[in-house]
Amino acid sequence: MKTPGGSLLGIIPARGGSKGIPGKNTRLLAGRPLLAYTVDAARQSGIFTRLILTTDSPEIARIGRDLGIEVPFLRPPELAQDDSPMLPVMQHAVAWLEAAGFSPHLVALLQPTAPFRRPQDLVEARRLLDQHPEADSVVSVEPVPEHYAPHFVMRISEGWLLPFLPEGPRITRRQDAPKAYSRSGDFYFTRTRTLMAGNSIYGARCLPFLVRHDHRVNLDSPADWAAAERLASQCPPFAEPAGAS
Repeated sequence: MKTPGGSLLGIIPARGGSKGIPGKNTRLLAGRPLLAYTVDAARQSGIFTRLILTTDSPEIARIGRDLGIEVPFLRPPELAQDDSPMLPVMQHAVAWLEAAGFSPHLVALLQPTAPFRRPQDLVEARRLLDQHPEADSVVSVEPVPEHYAPHFVMRISEGWLLPFLPEGPRITRRQDAPKAYSRSGDFYFTRTRTLMAGNSIYGARCLPFLVRHDHRVNLDSPADWAAAERLASQCPPFAEPAGAS
């Protein structure tokens, strides 16, 4: 695919160990492999030059291959721990592919824990990064509910309830507080130079992409999984099932 921003590598990370939801990356969500939802959205978007799975688990690798994803390597165990940061996981994948002769211009992180991302959002996020060569990355975000905004969040210090932010007491009305956003987990697009030379997923100039659909969920707990099961029954498939011919 020839696009103004060059080649785009999609990375789907799925390690074998999961404590919040045991066996999360091998479970079926509404009768389908969890990975399939991410693969479907990526394929439907049509923007990826290559799409790979990085995992330490032979079982997850098999599921990925059954879905038609590239699994060019098994991730080293030291990059598949509970506390392993995502940055070195992405850098390892890019370095491995570069050594094999493929050097992408852009990299997108697509975590399976956000199964209901929309293909059109992926397309628009890629376009946004292409339109802003001064930007290092584009990251999906969602609004933080007003009553959870940083200016209204509290902390407990030595038994006393205090504003979390020093300027908190000066904001007394919700409508006066600046809008706050959190990362939605749908996607992270970054330039390869930012990831590798800059040693960052975000860089110094990160553009926000506001995700507006109502089927947002991040799978961190059994309650999240139950919510995803309900949402899956409401979400029409984005594309032909992953692995179909």
